[in-house]
Amino acid sequence: MTHLWWARRDLRLHDNPALLEAQADGPFAAVAAWTPPLHFWSGRRRAHLARSLWSLREDTGGALAVRRGDAADVVVGAAREADARVVWATREFSPSGVAEQDAVAAALEDDGRELRLHGSPYAVAPGRVVKGDGTPYKVYTPFLDAWRQHGWRRPADPADPAGFTALDSKDDVAVDLDQIAAHGDAEDAIEPRHEFREERLIAALEDFIDGDVGSYAEDRDRPDLDATSHLSTALAFGQIHARTVLALLAPLRSDGSRVFQAELAWREFHADTLWNAPQARRESLTPVLDEKDWETGRDADDAFKAWRDGRTGFPLVDAGMRQLAQTGWMHNRVRMVVASFLVKDLRLPWQRGADHFRRTLVDYDHAQNQLNWQWVAGTGRDASPFFRIFNPHAQLERFDPHQRYVQRWIPELDTPEYPEPMLDHKAERETTLRLHKQAKARR
Repeated sequence: MTHLWWARRDLRLHDNPALLEAQADGPFAAVAAWTPPLHFWSGRRRAHLARSLWSLREDTGGALAVRRGDAADVVVGAAREADARVVWATREFSPSGVAEQDAVAAALEDDGRELRLHGSPYAVAPGRVVKGDGTPYKVYTPFLDAWRQHGWRRPADPADPAGFTALDSKDDVAVDLDQIAAHGDAEDAIEPRHEFREERLIAALEDFIDGDVGSYAEDRDRPDLDATSHLSTALAFGQIHARTVLALLAPLRSDGSRVFQAELAWREFHADTLWNAPQARRESLTPVLDEKDWETGRDADDAFKAWRDGRTGFPLVDAGMRQLAQTGWMHNRVRMVVASFLVKDLRLPWQRGADHFRRTLVDYDHAQNQLNWQWVAGTGRDASPFFRIFNPHAQLERFDPHQRYVQRWIPELDTPEYPEPMLDHKAERETTLRLHKQAKARR
């Protein structure tokens, strides 16, 4: 019996349990759905997805089919063509991912077929790490301890790229992937492009583990140093599994390797939080200001544009926003600073910033984006205290002491063309704290 692999957020041959199950009984087919919601993605993310699918299609000798349409229609059609009674896919946990797989499962059942979900995008699937009473963790540090104690499986064996059986259909749109990528580039160009080939991503991971991870604990907050893994895009698209990273870290005993492991746990904590509280995708889990205290109107829109365009007059904020606009990526320390500035200096709702990151990040991951914004805003689970307000001047002095990062992204920094600070940080901090205390007293 032929099986079908439905490629989702697991675009890789290595460490892919669902793919291995599909190939376990011999030749199998594979399909990915280019669904209508992808048209709402940024051009840069669509371009990266198209290239990633092209690369995986090349690695499978052209056997991966890529078809337009709703996931249910695409998967059922491919299963009929392959005469596959069983479809294998990696389980998703985000609200949209769950809704999609439920729709596919129902359509396959109506057609006399079955969807089997195996594996997840995480080392430990959301919902697995719970307290003794069976409730989810709401604080990161005990979650981290329990996550480590729970442990994870070793990486799965690589799939056989020669085991794929090609589907022959006029509905296959893989020939258009180059054009889709080109359109995405024209609409929303970035430079440099993010790496999309699996073998190169694995090589870059191994180089990082062999090198910079040793100093990761000391250097990870320095945007002027190239000291981070740059794995976020690969993890977001499922081109590398977190379990693969953890297996390479396992023999190491450095502070850097342990801190890097904890960063992966932070990613999984947010996925677990969204799984248990799906309203967190748009709603604050903990209110911090009254609705009337958030800035609105034309002045708020102008402030947002200055922030978006990197024209606030605060060099670290502006450098980060320009890096994001030009590359589709931003250093994590700088992400925290620019987010704090938007929410606590400008007093704009975190959702506005989260939406802008969704439109501009290539490494956009829904759970990470929404919950990291809520962390900075003080509204999420185990959030940064609302009274923690990043001082952009102090952050610059501490983490970019020679101003190499800001000078790289703001060539006019020391010229009359660079704007004066748009606000008094000390005064805005005091106002925000006062409003927070007033709101807290009323709750």
